[in-house]
Amino acid sequence: MTHFLDLVHPHAGTALMSEWLTGTAERSRAAVDAAIDEWAAAEPPAALLAQHVFLSTDGAGLLYYAQWTSDEAHLAWARARRPAMVGRVDALVPGVERPGLHRTRLHRSVVHDAGREPGVLVVATTAADQAAGAVRAAPGLLAGHIHLTADGERAIVVTEWTDAAAHEAAAADGPAFKRYTLLHAFRDDRAEDAAGGPERF
Repeated sequence: MTHFLDLVHPHAGTALMSEWLTGTAERSRAAVDAAIDEWAAAEPPAALLAQHVFLSTDGAGLLYYAQWTSDEAHLAWARARRPAMVGRVDALVPGVERPGLHRTRLHRSVVHDAGREPGVLVVATTAADQAAGAVRAAPGLLAGHIHLTADGERAIVVTEWTDAAAHEAAAADGPAFKRYTLLHAFRDDRAEDAAGGPERF
């Protein structure tokens, strides 16, 4: 799987994380396919620099990670176009739950082992002053990426592990988490195939 830092756009002013709870792997993939069709049918906003979607390892949910030039640019797009786009996805895959959008900025990355590819990503939320502990070296932990929320009080930490077993062995006393694998890149001007379309990971 691709290293997380390879997904980070150097000009991103904000990183938005949105969880979609679908219930099953089949519904998750159907929701992604519907979203792909929606993005393909519309001119992508210039302020959207990159967007990736992750599939939870149990198949029951998705995590969207979108990088925009600014929160203001995203809000302008969301007011004008998001309701119709999401409405069409929900018409095809009804009942998707979306607990909320987190506006964050990548604050710090710690890379312990850049030589091995991650087998799983783990996403956890913690108090900002406790985030450093979540990226401390541990067997199987390849890297950690601390995202601070807009109020600076919370951190959403994305960690890269060799596999789920390595994370399981280290996770006994940690915060609640979910495990994901990278499913698709909707837009990334650094990850295009020879035909000019978005690359599938």
